[in-house]
Amino acid sequence: MNKFHGTGVAIISPFKQDRSVDHEGLKNVIDHLINGGVEYIVSLGTTGESVTLNSEEKRAVWDTTISHVNGRVPLVAGIGGNNTAEVLKDLKKFDDKGFDAILSVCPYYNKPTQEGIYQHYKIIAEESPLPIILYNVPGRTGINMNAETTLRLAHDCRNIIAMKEASGNFDQFNKIIKDKPEDFLFISGDDAIALPLISMGAVGVISVIANALPGIFSTMVRMCLDGKFIEAQPLHHSLTEFTSLCFAEGNPGGVKSAMKNIGICEDHMRLPLVKISDVTENKIKAQLELLNMI
Repeated sequence: MNKFHGTGVAIISPFKQDRSVDHEGLKNVIDHLINGGVEYIVSLGTTGESVTLNSEEKRAVWDTTISHVNGRVPLVAGIGGNNTAEVLKDLKKFDDKGFDAILSVCPYYNKPTQEGIYQHYKIIAEESPLPIILYNVPGRTGINMNAETTLRLAHDCRNIIAMKEASGNFDQFNKIIKDKPEDFLFISGDDAIALPLISMGAVGVISVIANALPGIFSTMVRMCLDGKFIEAQPLHHSLTEFTSLCFAEGNPGGVKSAMKNIGICEDHMRLPLVKISDVTENKIKAQLELLNMI
C-alpha cells in the first residue's frame, strides 16, 4: 500500500462565522495541501472535528472532498466510535466511492479490555468495504491498545493494513515494528516524533501541522524516507516550537489559527472547542514569520 507512504494530513473542517461548514474554505485547504506535496488526505478524523458534525454534514464534507480532490491524491475516511453496532451501521451507509481506506479510532470512554478492542476491530474489518487503518491515541480515548493486540489484529485480519500510533510509548512502537507482518504499515500519529519513528521503520505520518505547513513538513518526511536523516534534522528542529504551540491549547485550535494567519481559511470552531488565546496566537504568528510563511 505505497499510497500511504509519506505525509498524510488529518484535514481540518473549516467553519464560517455562523459555525456552518465552509465548503469553499475546505476547497482552499485541499488545494493548499496538494500543492504543498502531501501524499494523501484523511477526512473527518479528530482534527476535522468530526464529533461535532451530524451525518448530513459529514456526507457533504466527503462529497466536497471527493469532488475537489478529483483523484489527485488518495483519500481516507474517518469512521469510528465506542459503539461497535453503530460503527457497523455507519460503514453500511457509507458510500466508499472515491476513498481508499478507513481510519478507525480505538473505542473511547467506555474503556474496553484488550479482548474487547480486538473483537471490535475484527468485526469492523470483516464488514468494511475498504481496508482499515487502526488508530491508537490513548491520550484522547482513555485506553491504550497494546502491542500484543495490534499485532494480533495485524496477523489475523487481512483487511487491517496499517496502524496510526499516537501512544508516545517507544517500547510499544519497537514491539509492533519488530513483529508486525512485512506488509503491515506503521504510521506515526505524532508530528513531533515523525523523524525518529521513520528511522525505526514507520512509513510516514498522519499529520496535523501539515495542514498549515504541507511543503516544509512533507519535504522533511520524504527526506527521512530516503534515509537522509542528518539532512532532515534542520527542518525537524525548525518545526519543534511551532508544533508545540499548535497543541498548547488543544487540537485543532492552534493549526486553525496558523491557517487563518497564512490566509487559507478562518479559525472558527464548534463548541465545546473554542479559539485559542491571543497570547498563543501571537506566538504562532511569530513562528510563521520565522518559517517565512507570513
